[in-house]
Amino acid sequence: MGSNEQLLKKELEELQKQLGKKQKFEDALSSLKSLLRLHYPSASPSLRKTFYSVVCRVATVLKTRYIAPGFWLAGLGLFQEALLLTSDSTEKEHLKNCIAQAKEHLDQIENPPDVSQNSGYLFEGHLTVDPEPPRPLWLVQSNILNSMATLQEFESSGRPVDNNTIETASNLLGELMSNLDDMIPEIMEMGSTAPRVPPASKEVVAKLPVITITEEILAELGKDAECAICKENLVVNDKMQELPCKHRFHPPCLKPWLDEHNSCPICRHELQTDDHAYESWKEREKEAAEERKGAENAVRGGEFMYI
Repeated sequence: MGSNEQLLKKELEELQKQLGKKQKFEDALSSLKSLLRLHYPSASPSLRKTFYSVVCRVATVLKTRYIAPGFWLAGLGLFQEALLLTSDSTEKEHLKNCIAQAKEHLDQIENPPDVSQNSGYLFEGHLTVDPEPPRPLWLVQSNILNSMATLQEFESSGRPVDNNTIETASNLLGELMSNLDDMIPEIMEMGSTAPRVPPASKEVVAKLPVITITEEILAELGKDAECAICKENLVVNDKMQELPCKHRFHPPCLKPWLDEHNSCPICRHELQTDDHAYESWKEREKEAAEERKGAENAVRGGEFMYI
């Protein structure tokens, strides 16, 4: 059973990776829904948490990336399926909120606000009476990054750069610079709303390995080796709990710390928490950092090629 659950967890991890790819999103949700039906009722608490984490990731991806109704409809079906299966009250409440948000989003698409016959932007592919509204900032950023990547590929191929390519690059850089005033407050706002850091997951803490200090280990650590929390020197037969970063502490010393924090007292390496909202926020921050880095690289590459 243990090996089967490990295989399932790996499959769920792979499905979670596919959520970031538009062409694979709906297929990933369909597979996830099937796995929920087949395995969730008999799953261990640990596997159920993994299922729930992936479902939460779906909600995050929908809210931050996708607007097409097909994606949200698939997400709605998954949230409803998960709600029927879970018995945890906190998870139920969160899933109900996800369902409400999905229905609200779909309702807005199906029933757009009324516009007068003589004004307003209609739909993509239709003529517009008035100028199109400003594109959302995320779309501007995405278009710029995609175009810059294409230009860099063009340059690296060794083909001559014509005037149209130079003009396109210049326009892209100008558009990016003109949007910096909008992007910077958005980035600052994201940084200012960081949630309070929760304590480490109790399940993760319970599984931390405990080693016994031997003569060999003590000789390797040095005679002045100590527990960094209580500052007492280590002696042979001391029990030490080891974090993933390889730092070790007396279990009675480490427990109160991890009851309040989710990181190593020495290097601040973070452990997983039981707070799904915080874990989702960390994932969003990681993705945002990667996107900002990509934007910076695109701008620098464009300046190097054309300025």
